[in-house]
Amino acid sequence: MPEPMMLSPHWYVVHELLALLRSRERRAARAPLDLGARQARDDAAYTLCVLMGERTIAAAVQAAERYLACSREAMLSAVAAPQEPAS
Repeated sequence: MPEPMMLSPHWYVVHELLALLRSRERRAARAPLDLGARQARDDAAYTLCVLMGERTIAAAVQAAERYLACSREAMLSAVAAPQEPAS
């Protein structure tokens, strides 16, 4: 039986969410007693986990980084591939 197709997020969404998580992690680290900063970090982490289909933040970050690397390679190979002449 064929494997079911899964939807993939747009690379830009993954890129922006990963950047947002890192930004919020820095903010939470600078102000560890700021509940708003911790909640904002947790919200971004949860969203990345859901988007990447992972249960932990570390696994979601790794999956996002792998996904972005694969997306980057695919875009570069598409740009470098010779175009077929129109008939």
